[in-house]
Amino acid sequence: MIPAKLLHRARADVALRARWAVLHGGPRAVLPSRARAGDPLARILLGTGGWGAQYPAFEQIRSRGRAITSRIGIATVDHALCREVLRDRRFATVTPEDVGIPRPLQWVVNHSDPSLPNPVEPPSMLVSEPPDHTRYRQLVARSFTPRAIETLRQRVGELSEELLDRLSGRPTAELISEYATMLPVAVIAEILDLPDDSRDRFIEWGGQAAPLLDIGLRWETFRSAYAGLAGMDDYLRDHFARLRRRPVDNHPFARLAHDGELTERELITNAVLLVGAGFETTVNLIGNGIVLLLRHPAQLDALRRDPSGWANAVEEILRFESPVQMTGRTVTEDLTLADRDLPRGAVVSLLLAGANRDPQVFDRPAEFDVTRPNARDNLAFGTGIHACIGAALARMEASVALPALFERFPDLGLDRPPEPRSNVTLHGYRRLDVRLGDPQRQSVSD
Repeated sequence: MIPAKLLHRARADVALRARWAVLHGGPRAVLPSRARAGDPLARILLGTGGWGAQYPAFEQIRSRGRAITSRIGIATVDHALCREVLRDRRFATVTPEDVGIPRPLQWVVNHSDPSLPNPVEPPSMLVSEPPDHTRYRQLVARSFTPRAIETLRQRVGELSEELLDRLSGRPTAELISEYATMLPVAVIAEILDLPDDSRDRFIEWGGQAAPLLDIGLRWETFRSAYAGLAGMDDYLRDHFARLRRRPVDNHPFARLAHDGELTERELITNAVLLVGAGFETTVNLIGNGIVLLLRHPAQLDALRRDPSGWANAVEEILRFESPVQMTGRTVTEDLTLADRDLPRGAVVSLLLAGANRDPQVFDRPAEFDVTRPNARDNLAFGTGIHACIGAALARMEASVALPALFERFPDLGLDRPPEPRSNVTLHGYRRLDVRLGDPQRQSVSD
């Protein structure tokens, strides 16, 4: 007789494979042929060509009009159109039910839900609509008030210096794992009231789950992502139970755990979302910024001469190499968009990284310029009711972490070409090897 535990595990694996087959296996079978036929949206969704290949595809879409309809779907790189859709309540976030899955296959999706805290499925506020979205956001926003972020600024500065102290005196470093990752994961751990010894586990789990924002995942990647979700689910259930056993304090997430305004799944799912939004995105922002500034030394020198320009430099990094490349919206009623009649249920791909290079908005959009006067007009964090709740925090972290790094290591340089991540939606580097320069010229923290 097969042990009950093994039988349950086998059934769960079969259900998960069925879920993958519907949500990712189908697109994975279709997208390559569409990409080979020249469909720019298919090439973008697949990440064909590697780092930077999406930009010519964006321009191909732009050349065809404000919005295009391909065999894959509707897409736009038009800044004004992306902004309009993101702020129009007739467009809703995209869930598995919104992608035209036939009813029998939708039954498979509904009955294969492993009840894990998936940030791209409800009750994540990323893909929830009012009134649920309003309730989630109001409660979670307690951790992201201007006062809370300003309070964190000093802590971010301290963490940056601690991490840089560990690198001082060395000839080389790998800045993604040793700096760009460690800073935001420490910050999000403090926001979630997680113990210090949990950080490495959340780095691993977050990295496993990050590909879920993409389309057409390989089975092995999908299974690994759900393993990451399971790890976070188990840990956070125990974590919030511990918070409930201790006296209530002023920590926002400790209060959320105590007050019961969110169900257990709502609380954990939105905590997992914050791991992705508050950690994965900021890692890419910092890593992308390091590379861009090392490749544009004259602009880095200008920032050293006038540090007041760092806030605008962060905006230009967000615009030029957007950490989140795209998002999607579903039409909730028949309407017209850019002279195209869209039926209820149509899905529109908003290619934010393409909108951030719209020549109608940004002069010389393919050039990196930290003095660009309207850099903050970028859509890297979205807009409207679903604008990233942690945008101000990410901007603050980058505006502290980047100048601290370049001040400490004035001779910093690339040791070898940086290695891009394989993700499509989340855009950044997996590895960034640098030379730290002459130890005698490295500054010393106070």
